[in-house]
Amino acid sequence: MKKHCGRAICAALCALLFVTGCAKKETAGEKTFTIATDTTFAPFEFQNAQSQYVGIDIDLLAAIAADQGFVYDLKPLGFSAAVAALESSQADGVIAGMSITAERQQKYNFSAPYYDSGVVMAIRAGDDTIKSYAGLAGKRVAVKTGTEGAAFAESIQKDYGFDLVYFDESPFMYEEVKAGNSSACFEDYPVMGYGISQGNGLKMVTGMEKGSAYGFAVLKGKNQDLLAMFDQGLINVKANGTYQAILDKYIRTE
Repeated sequence: MKKHCGRAICAALCALLFVTGCAKKETAGEKTFTIATDTTFAPFEFQNAQSQYVGIDIDLLAAIAADQGFVYDLKPLGFSAAVAALESSQADGVIAGMSITAERQQKYNFSAPYYDSGVVMAIRAGDDTIKSYAGLAGKRVAVKTGTEGAAFAESIQKDYGFDLVYFDESPFMYEEVKAGNSSACFEDYPVMGYGISQGNGLKMVTGMEKGSAYGFAVLKGKNQDLLAMFDQGLINVKANGTYQAILDKYIRTE
């Protein structure tokens, strides 16, 4: 991964990342957008040691909002609850490592993709019995509800003969595998790669299966001004190096 973070870019990024709930001080009559997100989907959103929400999605949203001059209220709800809030108009948008799929595009309008991901299978770090999907026959496999990993596991379940168990949060899914209650789990590559680097007790045993890109979502036909600002802001933060600086902060290849 190329490094484009010069001294000026780093300074600008640091200035942006103190923002935790809104992009700037709200002025009279200015609309505040409610943006829902997941609670634990590192490195895209998670709590740091100071109980502040940080991650690629959080930092990117702050950078784009600062670039475009809009105000937002961040609501960490969990993935399923975030989507429900969007559909019930309790949230104006969702940024939560949300894959752009044909099914979701029937209900939501997505931004331009801001991250291309894929799915990997992981098992307990000390387990040498499973080396491929074929080793899952007759086994129990953990997935996170509503994710690309769950969709991929469902697509190969009949071919390889395993059972699925669903969790609302990634850490619960990891603990399921570490405890030996499930033999494997499916997760997005950057999420699993970050988790392994942080000592989550798992290891990858498959290459990355191509997945859908991540996008910022609004309810279909609603908040098109917010969507347009996100798209233009994404273009701008990519051009000025802030986007790459954010990725380099959370994802390392070596």
